[in-house]
Amino acid sequence: MRYGFVIDQDRCIGCHACTVACKEEHQVPVGVFRTWVKYVEKGEFPDTSRHFGVMRCNHCDNAPCTTICPTSALYRRADGIVDFDNRRCIGCKACMQACPYDALYIDPNNNTAAKCNFCAHRVETNLEPACVIVCPTQAIIAGDLDQPASKIAQIVATQKVSVRKPQKGTQPKLFYVGIEGDLLEPTRLTRQNTYMWAEQRDERAIPAPPSGSDIGAGLAREVYDVAHPAPWGWKIAAYLWTKSIAAGVLIVAAILMSLSGQAASPLFSIIVPAISLVGLAATLALLVFDLKRPERFFYLLTKPNFRSWLVIGSYILLAHGLLAAAWLVEGILSGAVPGAVRWLAAASAIGAAGYSAFLFAQAKGRDFWQSPLFLWHLIVHALVAGSATLLIAGVLMNAATESLQPAMVTLLISLSIMLAMTLGELTLPHISEDVRIATQSLTKGRFSRRFWGLVITFGLVAPIILCTLALSAVLPIDGAVVAAILALGGVWQFEDLWIKAGQSVPLS
Repeated sequence: MRYGFVIDQDRCIGCHACTVACKEEHQVPVGVFRTWVKYVEKGEFPDTSRHFGVMRCNHCDNAPCTTICPTSALYRRADGIVDFDNRRCIGCKACMQACPYDALYIDPNNNTAAKCNFCAHRVETNLEPACVIVCPTQAIIAGDLDQPASKIAQIVATQKVSVRKPQKGTQPKLFYVGIEGDLLEPTRLTRQNTYMWAEQRDERAIPAPPSGSDIGAGLAREVYDVAHPAPWGWKIAAYLWTKSIAAGVLIVAAILMSLSGQAASPLFSIIVPAISLVGLAATLALLVFDLKRPERFFYLLTKPNFRSWLVIGSYILLAHGLLAAAWLVEGILSGAVPGAVRWLAAASAIGAAGYSAFLFAQAKGRDFWQSPLFLWHLIVHALVAGSATLLIAGVLMNAATESLQPAMVTLLISLSIMLAMTLGELTLPHISEDVRIATQSLTKGRFSRRFWGLVITFGLVAPIILCTLALSAVLPIDGAVVAAILALGGVWQFEDLWIKAGQSVPLS
């Protein structure tokens, strides 16, 4: 048994009865929607046309929201319905990033995720979903796709049907008959901040039309839609930044202690693990603070979904914290840190720095975050942040310039690698239109000034020059400190822009 929907857009009149019925059936609050009708217009006056598209959860057979959900609040039932249990939800919003169809939202009343659940409570009593009952033109058909005699199975088998974003591999069970192709691919539409009956403040980048298309002439424009705010903001960017510092100082310190034999130095044996623990505490605080239900954060450990990298990452951070604490205790008690402790802590720090790449890869809705280089970006960011923080701490402790030179060299090398990787990735072929639009928002769009000014110029090029001059003794050690501060700022700006650019492309 696999329940699914067919929506016949040749019959749909755009009356919003399905939206209203859904809101009434589930008491959906004002401002959020489980199902909604989107309008686009095509052509030039007087030869124009309006087309409708009913949008909702696709109840995918391979639903990415159920994989990324850290507490299994989202799950696929035996009958194929993707349902949710808001008693388990912690409000992390990861499911909203994983869904390629923008089907999930945060319920403002209980601060948990919600979406269309196929009116499961009605299906269990042999009733049809509320939207099916109320549709005046019978444009919505629901039923068992595995039952050949069912109306929905016959339509799918005998008529031309379309699904949204089949390339995502989610195996959606929401099929469209007669839908306008532009409604299936949101990047093919032009957008504006004025709609038929309203104006809205929309922070999404207005995508440029694909090269060679006629969309730029205004032949397909979105004229009615619901709001789709970006789920993740500055707190997620800050979490990546503090995590880079917490992990980076241990990685860099472990390397430098092995190379320079400074195992007994208080800077390396006490200050470094202390900085790492403070950075880790800030990271965990940001993660909890970003939850819509922060009082449920412990569900990550008591109700874990081990397919989710949110859960795996939590255990990695826990191991990192324990090993950093062991490093600190050894430094305080004996004044030196055994090599086994150092390298185990460094290994956990590499895991802490890099696991977010796998988490972002589970956010299937955001093509920009699927970069195979993101893991290496995060590790290099940790080296930059760690060597910069170590350098600043050393200067504040009045450490000898000679003892800080290895940190300066590490900072210079890691900054150079970060610059090469950042510029190099911009020149790679774009795997999708979404990636092209997100990249263009960084290089030519509304984020370009911050990207070229604060990331490239002040965050990378300037500190590289300053580090080179400091190592050449042209500048005093203060020049390296300025370079370290600029480098930390550059890493922060990169993380913030990466988060924003990835969410600047509309999903529906």
